[in-house]
Amino acid sequence: MIKRLFDIVASFFGMLLLLPVYVVIAILIKIKMPGPVFFTQQRVGKNAKLFKMVKFRTMKVNHGGSSISVKGESRITPLGQTLRKYKLDELPELWNILKGDMSFVGPRPDVPGYADKLQGEDRLLLSVRPGLTGTASLKFSNEEELLAMQDDPIHYNDHVLYPEKVRLINIYIKRWSFGLDIKIIVFTLLGKKLKEPWFN
Repeated sequence: MIKRLFDIVASFFGMLLLLPVYVVIAILIKIKMPGPVFFTQQRVGKNAKLFKMVKFRTMKVNHGGSSISVKGESRITPLGQTLRKYKLDELPELWNILKGDMSFVGPRPDVPGYADKLQGEDRLLLSVRPGLTGTASLKFSNEEELLAMQDDPIHYNDHVLYPEKVRLINIYIKRWSFGLDIKIIVFTLLGKKLKEPWFN
């Protein structure tokens, strides 16, 4: 209950305070990247229910790429690279948090084909709302750079990164406390990595 109450209050006031930032980013996108300001995509939420996640657009229109993003890809515009570097493209997700699709802390919402196919205990991940940040997000804050170093980014993501993310988020769910959520949010704002045992 306290987690959802915090999400509602913080996302509402967050959007109000960040309104000037939203406007500036929207104007820059319209000037530098002709096309829509926002990018929406179906993601898997709590109990495997699909929802539309909204972000600021960082890629060219109709790029036709995969769901895995790698730093330096030609489909990502220069402005998009800057928005991604400082996580500004994710600010519109505050709307998803206010609506109840997401939470501030939790597993990052995946495209269909990943979390919805989990088996056994790994499906614990689907028992909570996806998050804007979380234990896995902090550990792999440089995910796009890490993928860019791999010969086969998709294989590395599917067989190395994703299983480790599932492990981390499932530990978070089992150890959850409101204090832990605040700790993760503070570390995210400070740009610090959260090392295990982060639940102590």
